[in-house]
This record gives sequence, C-alpha cells and structure tokens, in this order.
Amino acid sequence: MRTPLPSPVTPPAPAALADALAAVADGTAPDAATAEVLLHARGDDLDGLLDAAGRVRDAGLAARGRAGVVTYSRKVFVPVTHLCRDRCHYCVFVDTPGGLARRGIAPYMEADEVVALAAQGAELGCREALFTLGDRPEDRWPAARDWLDARGYASTVEYLHHLGTRVLAETGLLPHMNPGVMTWGELQRLRPVSPSMGMMLETTSRDLWAVRGNVHFGSPDKDPAVRLRVLEDAGRSRVPFSTGLLLGIGETYADRVQTVLAIRDVHARFGHVQETIVQNFRAKPRTAMQGAPDLGTQEYVAAVAVTRLLLGPDAVVQAPPNLTDAGELALLLRAGVDDWGGVSPLTPDHVNPERPWPHLDDLARLTAASGFTLRQRLTVHAPYVRDRERWLDPALHPHVAAHADATGLADEQAPVRGVPWRPVVLSATADGTGPDGTGPDGTGPDGTGPDGTGPDGTGPDGTGPDGTGPDGTATGGTAVLVDDVRRALARAEDDPAGLTDAQYATLLGADGADLDALTVLADAVRADVVGAELTYVVNRNLDATLWRGVGDERPDALGPAEVAALVEEAWSLGATEICAQGAVPASAGPEGYLDLARAVKAARPGVHLHAFRPAEVDDGARRTGMTRAAYAAALRDAGVDTVPGTGARILDDALRAVLSDGQEVSVADWLDLVATAHRAGLRSTSTLVYGHLEGPAHVVRHLRLLAALQDETGGFTELIPMPFVPGDAPPHVARLTRGGPTPRETRAVHAVARLALHGRVDHVQAAWPKLGVDGALAVLAGGADDLGGVLLDGTLRPDAGPEQGLQLTEADVARVAATLGRRVRRRSTTYGTPTTTTAPVAARVAAPGAAR
Repeated sequence: MRTPLPSPVTPPAPAALADALAAVADGTAPDAATAEVLLHARGDDLDGLLDAAGRVRDAGLAARGRAGVVTYSRKVFVPVTHLCRDRCHYCVFVDTPGGLARRGIAPYMEADEVVALAAQGAELGCREALFTLGDRPEDRWPAARDWLDARGYASTVEYLHHLGTRVLAETGLLPHMNPGVMTWGELQRLRPVSPSMGMMLETTSRDLWAVRGNVHFGSPDKDPAVRLRVLEDAGRSRVPFSTGLLLGIGETYADRVQTVLAIRDVHARFGHVQETIVQNFRAKPRTAMQGAPDLGTQEYVAAVAVTRLLLGPDAVVQAPPNLTDAGELALLLRAGVDDWGGVSPLTPDHVNPERPWPHLDDLARLTAASGFTLRQRLTVHAPYVRDRERWLDPALHPHVAAHADATGLADEQAPVRGVPWRPVVLSATADGTGPDGTGPDGTGPDGTGPDGTGPDGTGPDGTGPDGTGPDGTATGGTAVLVDDVRRALARAEDDPAGLTDAQYATLLGADGADLDALTVLADAVRADVVGAELTYVVNRNLDATLWRGVGDERPDALGPAEVAALVEEAWSLGATEICAQGAVPASAGPEGYLDLARAVKAARPGVHLHAFRPAEVDDGARRTGMTRAAYAAALRDAGVDTVPGTGARILDDALRAVLSDGQEVSVADWLDLVATAHRAGLRSTSTLVYGHLEGPAHVVRHLRLLAALQDETGGFTELIPMPFVPGDAPPHVARLTRGGPTPRETRAVHAVARLALHGRVDHVQAAWPKLGVDGALAVLAGGADDLGGVLLDGTLRPDAGPEQGLQLTEADVARVAATLGRRVRRRSTTYGTPTTTTAPVAARVAAPGAAR
C-alpha cells in the first residue's frame, strides 16, 4: 500500500508571494502564514528567497566568530541493530529477525564488532561514532529480547551504555546515540557516555501517524506528541540534541511550517537543539512508498530556506550532502545551510544505502566553490563544548577536551585514541576528583572552576569579577574566603543548626576541597539522623486541571469514573499515594477540589491522597467563601491526607513577583496557608527553588522561615530543593535569570539545607527529574537521603499525570542505592511503613514528583 501524498497545494496569489519575499528581504522574520506562502517560491522567486536566507545564515556565522565556515563531522556509522518495533512505510534500514538470519546477520552487533569498526574509523581520522538502530526492538521481537537476556542486558539502552563506555575507552571516538524515542530515565542513562544524542521529529502531522495507510500508521514511536516529549526531556536533561524534519512523506506545507516552529519553540525553552536537519525523502525499493516521487529540488531548497528564516541566525541548519546531487549542493548553501552533518570515509549511509557519501575532498571543493571553508566539528557542537560544565556530563569532559580546539571545533591535529572512562557521581574519589570532574584545587582541564568561571571570576550565572549578584551579595558561582569557610565548617561540626546567617551564606559559596568537606559533613549529619537508608514512595500523579466541570466537553477531561479507574490501576500496580495538583476548572463549581478528593477516596479509601498546593487551597477557600482554616478542615474531611508545599519558590516577595509574573501568593500568604493546613492535621512537604535571581542571603532567609514555621507547627515532612529550569518558565522570565544553577551550587545548597534544618526537618529529597541521575547521586552523597515519589504512568491515560514519561526502573533505584552503599526502603508519604497493596510494585516506575 502506497502512502497517499497530500492533496494538490493551491499556490498563493503572485501578489501574496511578492509581499512575503519583500518582507524577508527587509530582514523581517516570517510568521507561520508568511512562511507557508514562501514555501511556494520557484524560479526567480526562489532566488530572492535564497538570498534572504543566506543573509540570515551569514549574520549568524559572523556573530559566532566563524564567518564563512561550514562544518561537518567525520564519523563512523554503527548500525547496532536493524530490528525495530515501528513500521514506517519508507524505511529500508529495518528488517525482521528472519530477514536478518537469511542474510547471516545477528539481531545486534556484538560489542567487539562495534569496537573494531570504531577503531577503523579512528585510524581514518573519524571522531564520531553514530549509533543508529530501531526503536525498542525487544518490545516487538522475541529474538531481540533473547539476545539481550543471553548477554545480561535489561534493555537496548543498557547495551548502548555499555557500547559507549567501550568505544570511548578503547577507540577515542565520541558516541552520538540515536535510539529513537527515549524516556527521561533513558536519556539520563546515556548522558554520561554520549556527549550528544538525536532523534528526528520528522513531522508534527498527527494524521500521518493516526490515519490507516499513512507513513507512520502502526508505529507507536512516531506519535508526534511522544516525540515532542522526548525533545522536551532532552532539554530538561541538558543533552545537546540533533533533530529535524523529513520532507515529502505526505505532509502538507502547513505541516512543514508547524514542525519547524515546534523545534524552534522547544529550543527557545531549553537551548539544547544543536542542529536542525532538513532531510528530503528518497524513495526506496521494497517499501510501501517505492513508487512515490522524490521531493523536487526546488521544493526542497525552498523548504531549507524557510527553515533558516524561521529559526533565525543563531540556529545550525543541516542538509545531508549525499541526498542531493553534487551539482546542486550550492543551492543548499545559498538556502542557509551551515552544516553538512556526519560524513563517513568508511561506512555507508545505512538509512539511504543507495546514496553514497561524497568524498571529503570533493565536499570541501564544492563548499569552497560557494565561498565557504569546510571545517571538521565534533558530534557535539562548539557552543556546548565551550560551556561543557552545563551541557556535558562530567565523565565526558576529558574525552571531549581531547578532541576540541579553543573554539570548540575539532582539533584536526589531535590524536584519536582511547581515554579511560569512569562515571563521576560521588563527592570524592580515590584520585581526588569530585562529582563535577574537577581536581583537588577545584579546576578542570580547561582551567575553569567547577562553576564554569574563568580566571577573571565571571561565569554563566551572571556574576562579575567582584562576585556580587542581584542583591549585592556573593552568589552561587562566587569564590569566598577559604578561612571563613573553614571556620564555619568547624562550628557546624559541633552544632549544624547553630551557625549565623553569614556563616551559612559563606558555606553556600564553598568550592573545591572546601565544598567536598562541606558535603562530607552534611552526609555525616544525614547518616546520624536517618541511617544508611535510601527511601522512596510509590505514587501516581493526577493533573487536577483535567477534572471535569459542568458542561465540560474536553475529550481528555476526567470525571469520577475515569478517576476511579486511574486510582484502581495505580493501587493494583503497587502505588500507595495519589498526588493531585493544579487548579480545577471554574466550571467544576465551588466544591471542585473537594469533589475530586472524594472521587479518589471513593475509589480506594486506603490510598494516601497528597493534594493541592497552597495557592490551590487559597483558591478553594475563595470559591466556597470559607475561611482558610475551615476549608483546610473540609479538605481533610473530603479525604486529603497531606498537601504539597510547593509554590514556595524563594520566600522573598520581590523575587517571587519577577519569577511568577506576580501570579503567586505572597510570602506571608504562603506561610499562613501552610501553617493553616498543618493546624488542620495536614502535614506537607517544603520546597526551595534556587539558581535564578537569588543570592546566598535569600537562600538562608528561606531556610530560616521554614525552620521557624516548623518550630511552630511541626508539619513539614521533608525539604525538596529544586534547581531552576529555564524551560519551565516563560521565556521572558527565564531571560531575566542566570539560567539555572551550576553543579557546584547544587551540591552546596543541599548540604547547607541539611545543616540549617538539622533537628527540625529530618529528610532532604533529591529532585532527580530536575537534577538528573548523576546530579541526584551527588546530592545524595552530600546530605540528601530520599528519592521522593516514584510515579507510575500505568496504561490508562498516562497523560493524566503532569510528569508523564519521566521514568526509571526499580533496578535503577537499586543501582543508585548500591552506588551509595545504602539499603533501599520503600516508605509511606509521611516516612512510615506503606500500606500493603494487592500487588507488588510494577517493574517500571517513573520519576519522583519533583514538585510534590
């Protein structure tokens, strides 16, 4: 069955196209409607479009200090497995186990084969090993599952992690992993061995996935919503990521524009899209689309140019040089391309085997003919190499540094050879390096400190040479007087909670060996309080905004029956807690929050309901006309057991006003609402968000206010420090901040929180969905003791949980505990023994509710 192509496209009126071309010629960025018109440019109109796109590209190259330079990556293409659970109608890369057997090919390449292939590439000057494979083959093919089981691998991703360590250590090549759709936890698993990763978005057209006969029908991993979630999770995980669109597979012109805009939007939130690939469809024999026409050259080049105009000068726009005839590559350069992607002198393009790579000398000559110089880059692009403290796992720093020149591009004179790989997770290792990869003096191989600051004291957190921040005090990235740190540590050994505000602020600036000493002390305090346990709770999140109101016709809304089914499923999978957050719609009436609570408890009375943040408690009280005290009692009577202490952000009204656009309750209101809940018998978590606008004085005051409230009510169960994630904030707010904390700052905040709240709050949680697994390990080794909620997506409406897809397995939880040398204990919401459920915890669990 051949995939139907889009219905004939009606060209715009000549005047409309002329207006659109005039607008972009003047440097105006096109909106969606204008971009769709520009896709129709042909002939002389196309020349005008290419000129405009080329000017935008040239401006970006000049701003980046590489005017006239087009890049590529010399790579080895490693086809780890040709098995896949998807059924795309244009693919010849994928095969069946039977088909592979007839060709004498095993389900997966053996590790020794992968290393041998990478070593051949290293001899030819390659610096990238591109791992390409199908999505989750073990979920469809028993042969794949059997192969992995026989070698002791729980999944394809776990095998990829092993391959990454070997290729790094034995060949020196830098892996670029392309395993398709990944969960948040899988991104974390691969991040320490893969400096960049990728997955083509291809298209945002849901019809191509949902309608029988279209290219992606029957392919679970090609759901655009799923793929967009992967792009977001990669951003949250600080993974330099390659993505792009595939043209000519049945999408409309509007689809093409929306796909580019989706990539632009996610990059605006997280800054992690290192390249956008614009790939043209080429028909393949023995596929459902073998009779479909290839995308025309002018249509393709127009799409490249429009992509450049939509993404702007700062983006990297890539076109595969083997999918366009050599004589037409100049058109792609005119259209705004500034990168050719990976080109191999050794292995074919296994996805497009009929299209050989151009010889690198020929590619350099053709690039030069258009007035550009061809330069080799690494698999991870230069800006992320230069800002490696933020973007690269510490374990990869020496591997990437071995290949990079001062600009972050490839040092073509540097030898390609293996470098021993080791994970960097704990506070101090035998050779004196810390969790950020720095040595005993706090500096890394590039001469900068672990917070990314250089010799002049300036760094990515916005501090200047004098080390002052927005409030005039030293911020998280600032050097402090070593003697002051050591005096504060000496006092903390005797009385962790007895330091002055100034001493806690000093400790927040600790660095190098002093930071290690701080985290060792905090970990000792943790051990005295809670022993050698790593705790977690099994829960499921419900998005309260989906509660169905009167006249609510939203197809995704939840009524009592849907809530009951979700609760029952969670209970059967081993969950003991339901966590509900978000404002219920106004159409739910005055008792909307109470009705949702009753629905949860009616389904399973024994489940613990952890629900409604202070702002939502305030909202419910206003809706019903009750006092806060009366409403808190009503929530308790409706079935709420505890409340999340989120929305605290930083307890400073001036900073809260900026961070929330004035939408959050005041500090006084937040404290009053939490105290009122505590007095009604509803215990709560407490939170702290750091890494935005605050200085150490703000953090210390926040902790003091929490301590005072705990002295008054005793209602806090734990503290959850959470790093600020720019992508979670509106772009105009994120731009005002320093863009999130450094690893150094994260360690210091958790350690100081353990000391300052000693004797008041026994538990400090590692918010690993925001920290990453390695970040969580670092803080768990420096004062934190709990992994938080372990979220179950289930199969009934996993989208009803606001943190859908942030998943880990129980084996991962056990691995964290084993790394720390602690025993695992499953706990209740309030740190007791959990209620016994009817079934064991599901084999796959999901991310702790970082904002519980």
